[in-house]
Amino acid sequence: MGRNTLLLFLLPEGILYAGFLAMDLSGLGAWSIWPKYAGILLCLAFACLEATRGGDKLVPPALACTALADLFLLVLNRHYLLGVAIFLVVQILYLLRLRRAGTDSALWLRSGLALLLALGVYWLGMASPLNLLVCLYFSQLLSNACLAWSVKGRSGRLFALGLTLFVGCDVCVGLFNLSGLVPDPLYQFARVGMWLFYLPSQVLIALSACPRKEC
Repeated sequence: MGRNTLLLFLLPEGILYAGFLAMDLSGLGAWSIWPKYAGILLCLAFACLEATRGGDKLVPPALACTALADLFLLVLNRHYLLGVAIFLVVQILYLLRLRRAGTDSALWLRSGLALLLALGVYWLGMASPLNLLVCLYFSQLLSNACLAWSVKGRSGRLFALGLTLFVGCDVCVGLFNLSGLVPDPLYQFARVGMWLFYLPSQVLIALSACPRKEC
């Protein structure tokens, strides 16, 4: 990964990041959709380029699914069940990447977290097909984030940090959708925090796809 390639990736990402955060903080969130989505597409393009140079081959399809999910959830703002289902596919691809790196599947952790989250949703009286699917998806993301920290090497650390920030994003999404149950300052942080964590998470995951010798 040459310095010029890295610069051509990180500089536009930084500009897009600063731009949409400024919009979100100034109450212009409706205008921030396209710079946010452009940042995700740029991550996909970078990962595809690195794959052609000998980098990870699972990250590009995972980021392609991420972009497709965000098309429904962010751009179109509909078909939420389908969008979350696609994000679940993303986590399955990341599990395959972790297994290839030598980690355990941790099925006990995945099933236990899914069950606990589902019980929590039932306790809150919010059980629905969408919310139960979210429980399954988030349990897989959280499990992947925990397992990723056992992967050695710079690429593994970038991937682990990216997934951890991904968790932070989705915690903010959850808080944002519990507006009547959380204090207003926490709700306001979550409103901005979703993408405060999300784009950096995808940038780090894309960077983790660079060829092993360059990581």
